[in-house]
Amino acid sequence: MISMKDVLASKSSRDKITTAVVYIVLSAGAIIFLIPFIWMLSTSFKSLEEVWVIPPKWIPDPILWKNYIDALTVMPFLKYTVNTLIITVGTIIGTLFSASLVAYGFSRLRFPGRDVLFVLLLATMMIPGQVTLIPQFILFKYMGWIDTFWPLIIPNFFAVNAFAVFLLRQFFMSIPIELDEAATLDGCSPLTIYWKIILPLSKPALGTLAIFVFMFCWNDFLGPLIYINSMDKRTIALGLNSFLGMYGGDWNLMMAASVIFLLPCLVIFFLAQKAFVQGIVVGGIKG
Repeated sequence: MISMKDVLASKSSRDKITTAVVYIVLSAGAIIFLIPFIWMLSTSFKSLEEVWVIPPKWIPDPILWKNYIDALTVMPFLKYTVNTLIITVGTIIGTLFSASLVAYGFSRLRFPGRDVLFVLLLATMMIPGQVTLIPQFILFKYMGWIDTFWPLIIPNFFAVNAFAVFLLRQFFMSIPIELDEAATLDGCSPLTIYWKIILPLSKPALGTLAIFVFMFCWNDFLGPLIYINSMDKRTIALGLNSFLGMYGGDWNLMMAASVIFLLPCLVIFFLAQKAFVQGIVVGGIKG
């Protein structure tokens, strides 16, 4: 006769086997996805002759650190980095401010047509960006904003990112409404509640959104390509594209420039990984 202890032991063994299989599959998948990055990192330290060696060598011999110096000096990547940071920081500030304000209205305030307006806002996510590209370009041209950073920064102060509004609204709805009621009894206005209660409690969601916006702006190629013409106003993405056209045969330098371009994204993601996961999980709890 099988005892309860044997059943529990058998179930525990199956759980351990299942967990081990899951970890093995995930580890194999992670290794597969890491292979291109490892190849890029390896190539960035090779000489040009070693790049074309067959079979390829994964460990460079010798390791050429000067590839990174050469990659940064053949083109003004420092200037491109400053331009990219200006656009990225401005976009993050504008998105966090406007999206949080609109999300607060949709989640905490009651007014006629609120749900209809929110559905219409979400519907804009299904419109491809290419559809509005030409009208926006004509508008910014009449405003004299072509070849400036303004078309890439200013629209974000008007809650144009529907996903950002949706993410923050979901998070705000997970905050107990009793906090608003208690603050109202203490004489707080809706804006005071938004600024002193909702935002301080929403740091995980705001951090998550900031990471999303940073990743998009840092890697954005189409926006700067459309609106920026001057060489000294180019972003890193445009600089890499020009680098590929001018030094396309020097794959070691190209990979070194790509590693430098990718490094801030990796650093920010790993440093803010806890807040990123927390914001995603909590933001999807309540709809």
